[in-house]
Amino acid sequence: MSQIQLYDTLTRSLRELPRPLEGKSFGMYLCGPTVYGPAHIGNFRTMLTLDVLYRSLKALGYPVKFVRNITDVDDKTIRGSRASGQSLEAFTGEWTRKFHEDCSALNMLSPDVEPRATTHIREQVQLAESLLAKGHAYVGGDGSVYFRVNSFSAYGQLSHFDREALRTQETNSAGALNLSDEYERDSVADFALWKAYKPEDGDVCWEGPKDPATGKAIRGRPGWHLECSAKSHTHLGQEFDLHAGGEDLIFPHHENEIAQSCCGYGGSFARHWMHVVHLLV
Repeated sequence: MSQIQLYDTLTRSLRELPRPLEGKSFGMYLCGPTVYGPAHIGNFRTMLTLDVLYRSLKALGYPVKFVRNITDVDDKTIRGSRASGQSLEAFTGEWTRKFHEDCSALNMLSPDVEPRATTHIREQVQLAESLLAKGHAYVGGDGSVYFRVNSFSAYGQLSHFDREALRTQETNSAGALNLSDEYERDSVADFALWKAYKPEDGDVCWEGPKDPATGKAIRGRPGWHLECSAKSHTHLGQEFDLHAGGEDLIFPHHENEIAQSCCGYGGSFARHWMHVVHLLV
């Protein structure tokens, strides 16, 4: 197999892509669309870049397993489905079909696996319960489950930020208010693994991780970050070769993925990190 060199976000250096682990395919994971509306040209810049890489790896003889996820439950999809008067499944199904039509129009190859968040609830609950049992997570005052950032000493390794600054910042990387009092967290840096049910969620609800204090399952839905760790672990294993996405996902999404995966599953996570810069028009 020929070697490909790509910039690695974690080390901030040009590195050769890792060889597939013995007996395994080259595992690559891409954070795909949140299906609450049409994907835009910026989204497709990232996906087309990964399509070219996928084709290149296959042409060079790599045995590739490409996983691209679909986020079909979060704040945006729930708001959109309720506003349209549709069930979450029907609403996200329509936008998923539109996404696939656009992928076909762009002549993109289909990934080998395209897992949806709603079909991996059990795996997400198991990961949240593991983090609770190990002391990396806790149940907040609002009943939601939060990851305790201070329990992971390597937090910040991907985005290379000042950990002390995070504790006091008023806005996140997207420029939105952190709203530290929105949820009853121990620290403004802590993020939701599982969100307790609230009336605005309508009928979107599952039996979640068990509250260690009561032994009862927490009704609600997964937080945004939890799904990718659960799905990459399910389809690629504890350690895989390449994790990719747009540069806007470096923090907090991918930073949080590293923390919850390393703490929940143990060991390492992605061996190489590739991020596609924004398209400016």
